[in-house]
Amino acid sequence: MFVLVEMTDTVRIPPWQFERKLNESIAEELNKKLANKVVYNVGLCICLYDITKLEDSYIFPGDGASHTKVHFRYVVFHPFLDEILIGQIKSCSQDGVHVSIGFFDDIVIPPESLQQPAKL
Repeated sequence: MFVLVEMTDTVRIPPWQFERKLNESIAEELNKKLANKVVYNVGLCICLYDITKLEDSYIFPGDGASHTKVHFRYVVFHPFLDEILIGQIKSCSQDGVHVSIGFFDDIVIPPESLQQPAKL
C-alpha cells in the first residue's frame, strides 16, 4: 500500500531562505510541491523520506534563487491491483460507491467493479 519511490527534481530555493541549511530548505520546498498531490503513474505523495543526492546549485541571470537538482525518496500511497483495503462507505449513488480509508476520501468504486449481485 505504501511504497518508497526514488524521484529526481530541480528545486528552486528563494534568496530569503539562503540563511537556512540547504537540506532543510530543499525538504520544505519538496513537501510544498508534492505532499498530498497525486503524481501520474506514481501515486498519492505523502511525505519526503530522505534526500539521497544533491547536485550543484545554479543561480540564473535575472533570478536570485538557487536551482539544485535533487535525488530523493518519497513515501507514496500506491495500492496494488487486487490489494484488499479496509474502508468505510461514505455514500452510494448511480455513479458508484464512495469510500473513505481515513486519510484518503476520494475513492469511487464504479458499479461495474462491484461484486455481483449488487444494487445501488
